[in-house]
Amino acid sequence: MPADGRDGRKAEVDPKLLELLACPLTKGPLTWDPERGELVSRVAKLAYPVRDGIPIMLPSEARTISAEDMLAPPPPRLGGPS
Repeated sequence: MPADGRDGRKAEVDPKLLELLACPLTKGPLTWDPERGELVSRVAKLAYPVRDGIPIMLPSEARTISAEDMLAPPPPRLGGPS
């Protein structure tokens, strides 16, 4: 089920903003999951929601990633040279 903003549109985040963001707990990289509209920290096992194009980087708002989610291939990493 695609993630929606409050107005019913699919959530999106500016790619330049994504390059600057890091997990607030681990300070590690985040990956963008466009299907769920979340920023994922695989190290912290948390998925941060994006509402109206704004990442909500509060651990209290994050969803814990399930074991099933951890088995799925990770979405592409954000930013930086490979």
